Amino acid sequence: MNSDATVTLALSKGRIFDETAPLLAAAGIAPAQNPETSRELIIATNRPDVRLVIVRASDVPTYVQYGAADLGIAGKDVLYEHGGAGLYQPLDLGIAACKMMVAVPEGFDYVGAVRQGARLRVATKYLRAAREHFAAKGVHVDLIKLYGSMELAPLAGLADAIVDLVSTGNTLRANRLRAIEEIMPVSARLIVNQAALKVRRALIQPLLESFESAVTTHA
Repeated sequence: MNSDATVTLALSKGRIFDETAPLLAAAGIAPAQNPETSRELIIATNRPDVRLVIVRASDVPTYVQYGAADLGIAGKDVLYEHGGAGLYQPLDLGIAACKMMVAVPEGFDYVGAVRQGARLRVATKYLRAAREHFAAKGVHVDLIKLYGSMELAPLAGLADAIVDLVSTGNTLRANRLRAIEEIMPVSARLIVNQAALKVRRALIQPLLESFESAVTTHA
């Protein structure tokens, strides 16, 4: 349970934390420990009114939704799959930018397969986004949920295509895949528990304004 005087911010390790660090600094927040090397999952900051909880990226919206964290930073991809229940999304931080794409092996005739009404096997961890994308196009697919390297699925014969995040495209090229359709642009958002914002606005609103100012400065 959060202390009435402390705001809890949920973050994940990796790229999002690395790109959030300058925004935290600009907002006057310095973690007492480096989350990448510390074994502690609840980390104090230089501010007695702010602490961090370190969770898996896919769990950030859940922690915020149920009030275990007041705020969080999560990618649009994760938020889309979560559905956004109980969350207020006031700010696109413009960090961890990439695209959610459909990719196929270099020799695969995707357009021809779609034209002929083929039923495609698509590997992804983004089931909701993939389902809605292909349904809108009238393409018949069987979705295969994976958590690991999506690029392996077509190479091993498990899937005809994948839906995954693409930044530089280097990993796709290294595995002889090509991106053919963009589903959505993705970047990290600041999210807030709706109930917490109403009840604890005096604590949370200044943080929101600090992040907004930091984003403007770093734009």
